Parts: sequence; structure tokens; C-alpha cells
Amino acid sequence: MSPPEDNAASGDGGLPRTITFGGDNTGQGQIHTLRTFPSRDPHTAQQAQAGAQEKAAPDQSGNAGLESGAKGKEEKAKAKNVDITEHMLSLEEICAKFSVKVNPDRPQESYGLGSAQAADLLAANGPNALTPPKKKSSFHKFLLCLSSLFNLMLIAAGILEYILLAIDYKDNKANIYMGAILIAVAFINAGVEWWQQRKSENTLAALLKMIPAKTHVIRDAKLDSIQAAELVVGDVVFLRIGDKIPADCYVFSSSDLKVDNSSLTGESEPQERTPGNTMKNPLEATNMVFNGTLVVSGEAYTVVVRTGDNTVLGQIAGMTAGEEKAESPLNHEIALFVRIIATVAIFTAAIFFVAGMCLYKDFPFAINFAIGTFVAWVPEGLPATVTMLLTIAAKRMAAENVLVKDLQGVETLGAITLLATDKTGTLTRNQMTVTNIWANGRLYSATRGHSDMGEPITDAGVSGVREIIAISTLCRSVKFDRTDVPMDKRQLLGDATESGLVRFAGARIGDEFDEMLPSHPKVFEVPFNSANKWMLSVHKLAHDTGALTLLIKGAPERILRLCTTILYQGKVVPLTDAHTKQYDETYEFMASRGHRVLAFAQLQLDGSEYPEDYVFSKKTENYPKAGYTFVGLSSLEDPPKHGVREAIGRCRSAGIQVMMVTGDHPLTAEAIGRKINLVIGETREGVAHRTGRPVEDIGEDEYDAMVIHGEKIADMTERDWELVFRKPEVIFARTSPKNKLEIVTQAQSIGHICGVTGDGVNDSPALKKADLGIAMNESGSDVSKEAASMILLDDNFASIVKGIEEGRLIFANLKKSIRYTVSHSTPEVIPQILYIIVPLPPMLTSIMILCIDLGFEIMAALTYAWEPAESKNGLMKLPPRKPVTMRSIAQLRAYNARHPPPPIDPETGKPAKYKWHVRLAQAIKAPFGRVWWQDRLEKKDGEILVDGDLLSWAYLEAGLISTISLVLTFFVILNKHHISPRQARLMAKDTSKTYFNKDSPDYTYNGRTFTGTDQFYALNEARTGLLFSIYILQVFNLFICKARFRLPFGKFMFRNTRTFYGFGGGLVLLAIVTYIPPLNSVFNSSYKSIPLYWLIAVGFGFFLLAYATGRMLFLRKSRPIKWNNTIEGLHMHPTIWSTRHTTKSIDLDV
Repeated sequence: MSPPEDNAASGDGGLPRTITFGGDNTGQGQIHTLRTFPSRDPHTAQQAQAGAQEKAAPDQSGNAGLESGAKGKEEKAKAKNVDITEHMLSLEEICAKFSVKVNPDRPQESYGLGSAQAADLLAANGPNALTPPKKKSSFHKFLLCLSSLFNLMLIAAGILEYILLAIDYKDNKANIYMGAILIAVAFINAGVEWWQQRKSENTLAALLKMIPAKTHVIRDAKLDSIQAAELVVGDVVFLRIGDKIPADCYVFSSSDLKVDNSSLTGESEPQERTPGNTMKNPLEATNMVFNGTLVVSGEAYTVVVRTGDNTVLGQIAGMTAGEEKAESPLNHEIALFVRIIATVAIFTAAIFFVAGMCLYKDFPFAINFAIGTFVAWVPEGLPATVTMLLTIAAKRMAAENVLVKDLQGVETLGAITLLATDKTGTLTRNQMTVTNIWANGRLYSATRGHSDMGEPITDAGVSGVREIIAISTLCRSVKFDRTDVPMDKRQLLGDATESGLVRFAGARIGDEFDEMLPSHPKVFEVPFNSANKWMLSVHKLAHDTGALTLLIKGAPERILRLCTTILYQGKVVPLTDAHTKQYDETYEFMASRGHRVLAFAQLQLDGSEYPEDYVFSKKTENYPKAGYTFVGLSSLEDPPKHGVREAIGRCRSAGIQVMMVTGDHPLTAEAIGRKINLVIGETREGVAHRTGRPVEDIGEDEYDAMVIHGEKIADMTERDWELVFRKPEVIFARTSPKNKLEIVTQAQSIGHICGVTGDGVNDSPALKKADLGIAMNESGSDVSKEAASMILLDDNFASIVKGIEEGRLIFANLKKSIRYTVSHSTPEVIPQILYIIVPLPPMLTSIMILCIDLGFEIMAALTYAWEPAESKNGLMKLPPRKPVTMRSIAQLRAYNARHPPPPIDPETGKPAKYKWHVRLAQAIKAPFGRVWWQDRLEKKDGEILVDGDLLSWAYLEAGLISTISLVLTFFVILNKHHISPRQARLMAKDTSKTYFNKDSPDYTYNGRTFTGTDQFYALNEARTGLLFSIYILQVFNLFICKARFRLPFGKFMFRNTRTFYGFGGGLVLLAIVTYIPPLNSVFNSSYKSIPLYWLIAVGFGFFLLAYATGRMLFLRKSRPIKWNNTIEGLHMHPTIWSTRHTTKSIDLDV
């Protein structure tokens, strides 16, 4: 069926961007257009809307302030064609076009190409290989990691430290180390992220095999085996069962040829290929076979018409390369947080620079103070914490055989709101399996499951079943790669349906299977073909009246037509209307479940007419064509993979909409969907059938499920798409790669965060376009693995659920970690402010701040990577953190309306980029406009990484409580040395002298004299107490931040044993910098500090715990947690068939 052409229906926010794919130089290709729509993310709305204006803005090259795309015309000239037209040519035209000589009557005697001619073509056109995707150099990738906003902020802070050093070298000597450490942290953080990406890429490279190694070709009238990469157009290729097709080929001679096109079209049934064709769609042409597909039956002689990137496989890969990857939700939110921190830091620094100038009229002092305040706001340890949390989560997923190519993909999987999944090979095993048998007047079940109908087969020797097993064993063309292993370990080469029958027979009769064919050899065979729709064989199988038995299997209506008797209740009896009625009812039952149905019959040949040495002939057809005995029916299906049903049920329970997008028949897709929890409710047609009303009279609120044919997608309006995405149960059937891509684009246009799973080449454009593409390793194509962000190494769909739970957990733990980490910013910043405003002695030095941020804080924050969920299934009962609702869709459309897209560059056809000075001016001007504030103040649904609640707790509530505690501790310890707060203020305010250094002048107050040494050690001991106060309060905060849904008490607080290692390591670090003499000089700490004064912080810690408990109780009342509604009808109780799965351990070290 030809892929439908898209109309020009507009998408949200402007006209759709259209990409046109034309024919080749023969001029016979059809024209197809592919629509893409504005992005669902507001932060990328301008770019997406600009793409939507490609048609509307034909020439805007004169716009001032725009960067022109110099390579645009060249890129357009290299646009790939998706259409192939050779299937419409005759063999004579093919031979003339490619200058090749073939003999269609005796193909083995074809001349093919000459060796010299092939060598010239290879030199001119290049090897038959897919061009690897363009990859950035390792250095470029490292720079991209380094250029993240977090790292840039650290580098900026490091540079500012050196600016301080230049302003006042004497008082800022420590900045030599401070600046170097901050910049080094940025480089180390980028290095960790780069290394993780490189490791994933190396693992993927080890998995990919882009082209088959050898192929059989006729050149110079000789059959030879050559490297597939050496094939050229015009080569005559000989294909046989089991071959992976090396290029797009034109079939001019075949014998029972069938190919598995599931990787290209999603069609699970093998497709017959013969010379001659009447189909316009090349993927349905009967005379074409395509690169990357498999020969499952027969053999053929073909002419290569496309190689490498020009094949359908290469062209779909080109479509994939054209899709740009959207920024991950986590990247966007972290960038937003960094902007907030940077804005606050710059704003605060500017204010206190002005204050310093007004109070002291000293520019070096004021700029020194302003830069110090800016650096104090920077959470130096947070970038490394985020990277390490994601890296550790990626390693955990690798242990579950999930390869994460991009660290942010771990969290993105937890954020998805819609999962669009392929059927064949992803949800199902891509392995036909016998489900039911009707024989001897009884219905049997060949599997065990909650929805299976019929009696279980307990005895393979029962009448009827015995005959079907014998016919499946003897009347077959399937071959094995080896026979010295059990049936379930063998690779079967042949038709998928016939392979299913053979597996069933082998499992039922065991070792007897391999003995049957040698004991009853085949003397004659008529292979299956599209005209007869049956396979017939005659065997030396003796009976009472002769030595030969004819066996036949095939399409039920064809087989029944040949029969006059039936095996019924153990006897051969005449076939009556009653038997036919029972046959019709059984056939309808099997077919209605989306199963493929085959019929079986036999005829015991009379020895007087057909002696043992009788010679049968296909040409004269001297075999009986009627009078057969009908044995029974067998239904087969491509069954769901183990664990898929429970996995989809858990996804739906987690508020994720799961859609099936397949190239298979709608009935088959719906039947599978109902088995795997994807479809529970009624479709519109189902309601009409049940109520006896016309389909048009059924209201939208009367049904929950939809099965949409791919042909309808092109004509769907914006209203139609809205109705589709409102339904909880949706299946798209008979879809093309273009349809799949549009489904993803339409979902993203209304705000969905899309995950797409697939294993075929046809899935790769959608995998690349999606927010998270998930490919299969074992059954997946190389192109799909390249396009995806995540790969299931063992093809276990159930791993996705673990990934979603892991993604949600990592988001929750990231939020807890950030909440904990930034809580110490206020206690670090306020002492800097007090130092200049009050003034007071400097409570914290820069090296102490670094000890906090990159010392004990980072140790404790990293322990959140191992933090378990607060409850076993709590995370999967919450809605996605950015749910798509009618309100969110309206907000997104309003946002798009407020932000007109940039014009289209006429040379590149892409949104034009403004020059840097224009973008800077726009950024400076934006906060003074109404739209900017409207965007910021608009209340949105869902949850973000850094929200108001987190900022309030970290900077205001916990931050201020901690600040009060440490200031009190600081003054208590100073008072121990007889320095009161008033006295400390007066000493700091005296600008004529510098106090609290070893060489400071003596200070006399109330008759007591404080030498410089006394002042120095008193201040350092107070600083040490302050340092330990921050540590103690952060230990309490570490446990408080663990609780999100529960009160911060109970066993769950202590399940993560690494928490104790984290704050224990921090305590050891503080002890080292405090009590080891060489280090206490560097860190301005005092080994005379005693733990008695730490009790102040302990008391405030308990107060913080009590405050957090009261706060949580208040929030429970004012903002109760919204859990997902229970979905009635989900089958979540595992059976032996839905849980039996052996997970292989795959070594990821490359």
C-alpha cells in the first residue's frame, strides 16, 4: 500500500515545515511531503515556529542582524531521494540502464557485469556501504561538555579569583589556589561527562555491523563470492535462504522467494517476491528486495539497482540525519537554574559593590568584596554532583542491560508522558507461535495464559493433533543451522509461519522430530506459491492400502475445497454441512483474534494407483487434487514478549500514555494490544456493534480506544489530532516511516515528552526526532541504534519500566541533592555581607568556602545517587512531572503566539540565527517588557527541578536558620576569648589599623590587652566552630531532604548506608584540616577548637528537624499529593508466560 501523501494542513503556531522527497534522475519518482510542527517546549518555540514558516517566508535574506547560511544551496543540492523507480521498469530497461547482460530463462548462465566494468563503477560510485553519521571530534565533544552553563560559571568564578589577586596580591594570595581549583573542577566535571559519552559510543560501535560480509555475484559469467561492500549497480546477485540482502535489487528470476521486510515496513508476515510488478509503491513492489532485509525462503537472481546511501535503508538513514535532537528537559531546567543563580549573584555583587563604594570610597576594596560575594553564590560542587549522579544511574541501568548513550537520557526516560512503540520485535517476539488447534471436533490450546481458549494439549498422540504434528514435521521447507541441539536453541531458516509450526512440533515430540523425515522421506513436493496458497508433499508413510501418503497445508478455504472427508472423533467420515459450520465458527474465532490460520489435510494414496516407485511431476500435475481428508486448523500469532503486559500496565498506571505504531494489519495490532494491557476499552466500531447503532452516531465520550489506519493520517486536522491524544488507548496501524515521524511531531507539538521504541530501519527517523529514542540491540537495525539515545541490550521491553522508575528516582534524588547542596549558600553569603555592612571580622575565608563546597558537601551530596525511593511503588503512582492537560496545551499555544519565530534563511531553508550582538541586546531588553514577566509569572502545571519550594527552603528557611546558628556559634567562641560582638565590630570598623592577624597591633578594651596572636587564634577558633556548625546543620539537612512525601522519621531515612560514609568522610576531612598543623594554617582553622561549642549547632539541628516536620504537615494540608487514578481492567498478575525471561549479562567494557 502506498504511503499516503501529506496535505498542507497547518500545525500549531504557523504553517508546517515541508521537506520534499522526489524521484531519481529517471523522473518517475512520486513526490511526497513530510510535515514537521513547532516544538512543544516553550524554550525552543521560536526555533520550531521558524521551521514552520519555511513556506511562508520565501525570501528574507535582506534582514539586518541575521547570519546567512553559506552552505545552504549546497546542502539542498545534496538532498536525498526516498523514492525508487526501478520497480516500474521492464527487465530490458533495467539491462539497458545498467549495461548488464542477464538470461531470465537460465539465470545461472547470465553474464552479469565485466570485472573491468565493475571496477570502474566501484571507483566512480564508491563502496556499497552506508556513510557513517557525521561525528564530532573528541576534542569538540569535550569542549561541548565544558561549555555547559554550570562549567562556564565555575570558570568565570575562577577567573574572577585571579582578578582579585591582581587587585590586591598581598591579601589574596590564596586566590592562586582558589582560581586554579575552580577552573580545574570545571574541567574535571566536563571530563567525567565526556568519558561516559565516549564509553557509550565505543560500546555502540562494537554492537553495529552495517553491512553483510560476503555475497554471491555473477561477473564474467562466473558465480563468485565477494565482499558486499564491493557490489556495484548492475551486478547480478544470487540470493538464497538465510541471506541478508546486501543492496536494493531488482528480481528477474525467483523460486519460492520470500523476504522479511519487518525492519523496513513493520510487516511481520514474510513477503513473496517474483519477477513482474504492478505496484507503484516500491516497498510493496513484488520485484524488489531491499538492503538489510532477510531471505526467509527460496532463492532468486537479482540485479543491483541501488547501493550504499542510495538504497531505501540509506535514504531512511538520511531522513534520520535530518532530524534535530531536542534539548533534554533536564538540560533546560539546569540551564534555567544556572541563569537564576548567575542573575542573583550578579545582582547581589552589583548592589554590594555600590554599597562598598558608598561606605568606604575604596574601589579595590569594593570590587574585591563584590567578586567575593559573586563567588560565594556559586555552588561549586553542584555540577560535579549532577554529573556523578547521572553517571552512577547510567551504570545501574547498564547492569540492567540498558545502554545509555547520553547521560541526560537517564532522567528524560523518567519524564516521558507518551511512549510510542513498534509492535514487531519490540512488543512481540517476531516469532510466530502456535496458539490453538482445532482437530477431531475439539478446540485445543497450545499455550498457557489467562485468555487462552480450549483444552490444554496433554497428549501429542491424540487423534487429530497427532496428524497435525506429523504434517508440520514432514511437509516443510524449513532448514536448521544445526541439529545437535534442542529445538529451542536452533536457528530456523525459512518462512516465519512454517517455523512456528516446526517449533511446535519439535517441542511436542522431542527427539522423535529429527527421526521422522529420514524414516518417512519426501518423494515429491509442490512448494507454497501465491496462486495455490498451499504446500503439498508426498512421503513414504505406509498405511493399510499403500506405501505413500500425501500431506498438504495452507489457506483454510483452499484446503477445505479439496476435501470430501474429515477426521472426526477418531474416524474418517464424510464432510457434512454440520462439519463445515463448525469449521466456519472456529475459523472466524481464530481470525477474529488477529491470528494467522492454516488448515491441514492428508490423503492415503492407494498403492494400486500410486505404487512406492511412482514418479510424480509438477509439469503434468499427476497427483490427486481432490478427495483429501480434512485434519484440522491451527492458528498462529506473533506473541507478546515475556513481561510486556505487566510493563505496559505499569507505564499506564504511572500516567504515561502508551501507543502502538506498527505497519501491521489493524485487526492484528488490536488483538495484540488487548493482550498486553494497551487496549482495554471499546473502540467506536465496537460500541456501534454492541449497541446496534451507526458508527457516526457514537459520541466521543462513549469509547476510549482508537485504531487508526496509516492512510488516514495525512488527512487528519488539528482537531482530529487533539481527539486522538485525548484517548487513553490508541493504535496506529499500517503506518509508514513518514507517518511515525509525524505522530511523534504532532505529540510534541502539544507538549508531550515522547519516548519512541523500535528496532527497524523504519523506526529510526521517529527515534531521532523523539525526546528519547529507545532501540533494540539483538533484533534492532544498525540505523535504529545510531538514531536512538538508549539501547535495550537484551531486547527486554520490561527494562523500559525499570528505566522509567530509575529516571523518576534520579530526578527526585537530583532535586533532593540540589535542595541539600544550595542550602549552605545563604550561610556562606551572609557572613560576606556582614563583613562589609556591619562590619564584622571575616567569618569565612575563600579557602573555607571551597572546603565546604568541594569537600564534605560534595561527599554527602553524592550519596543521594544511591538513595532508594521513599516507598516501593510510590514513584510509579505519581503522574509525569510535566503532564499534558488542556490547560498546558492552551498555555503552550499562548506562548507560541507571544513569541513570533525568526525568519527563514532562504539559502538553508532553516530558521535564521541573529548575530551575537542582536541576541545580547534582546536578552538585556527582555526583562523590561511585559511578555518576559508574563512568561516568568505564569503558573504552569507539573513539577520542575528547581522550583519555588526548593529555593524557599534552601535560601530562606534552612539557610537563615543555619546562618543564625553559625553566627551565634561564632560570637560565643569569640566571647570565650573575651571578645564581645560589640568589641569585634569596633575592631573591624577601625580602618586605620588591621586587626585579627598575627602581626596586628595590640588592642586594649576595658583594661584587657589583646595581642595580634591572641586576636588571630581567637578568630580562627571562631571560624573553626562556624565551619563545624555548617557541617552539623547540613548533616541534619541531609536527612531532612530525603523526605518528600513522608515525615523525616523512620527506617527509610537510614536505608542508604552510603549516607553515613558521606557525612563520615566529611567529618574526617574537617578533622584533618582542623587538627593537622600544616593544614590548619592553610585553611585558617584552629586545632584548639573543642566540640563543646558544636552543641549549639546540634540544638539548631533539632530545631530545623522540628521546623521541617511542621512545614511538611502544613504542605500536606494545603497542597496534597496528587496520585494517578486506578485504571480498571489492567491484567497485572504475572503468569508463567509473562515472566519467564532470562536476562543475559552483557559486558559493557570496551
